[in-house]
Amino acid sequence: MKNNYILFDFDGVIADSFQPAFEVNKMMCPHLTEDQYRRRFEGNINDWEKVDEKHTDQCRHDIKFFDEYIPKMKNQVTVVPEMAKVIGDLAKLYNLIIVSSTITSPIQDFMEKYNLPAYFTEIMGNDVHRSKVEKIKMIFTKYSVTPKECVFITDTLGDIREATQTQVGAIGVSWGFHAHKTLVSGNPFRIVDKPEDLEIAVADYFASTK
Repeated sequence: MKNNYILFDFDGVIADSFQPAFEVNKMMCPHLTEDQYRRRFEGNINDWEKVDEKHTDQCRHDIKFFDEYIPKMKNQVTVVPEMAKVIGDLAKLYNLIIVSSTITSPIQDFMEKYNLPAYFTEIMGNDVHRSKVEKIKMIFTKYSVTPKECVFITDTLGDIREATQTQVGAIGVSWGFHAHKTLVSGNPFRIVDKPEDLEIAVADYFASTK
């Protein structure tokens, strides 16, 4: 019986999506740089304007992110190399749930494209709740699990911080939106640089919680 849960961020961890997502945001705010965009993910991405209200007269408030991003996601976003195999291996040992700030339906479509839905118990997108703290709390309740029985795999400092608020440990991955030097400031259990290192990192994490 699989007792432990891996909570997966989607963009940057499973999906190689930084560039298309950045392109849409640059359509909305032409002045935006890649570094500025990455900094938005140091907290919950839905709240970035609370800490970075750097709009200019050029910003297009008529453009809706998901209206532009979903077509790009379908045509440009691919699975991170080796992640499909790693997910299949992890699913043999753990329950897997996606906790994402992208809305659920395009994630589901993406997963079907790469034959991945069977490995996941649930997909919790931005339409479920905008806060990952609240989504993690929902998981505790729905699946009767404790923080020690969960680990969050993510590529952003903001996710590490939200996981910490729920007492869930995090494993950072350095191939996504945030580099190693940014992730380390959140004090994750470990940072891995290759997908194939995730299985050992997860096993070590759960061993450390016993």
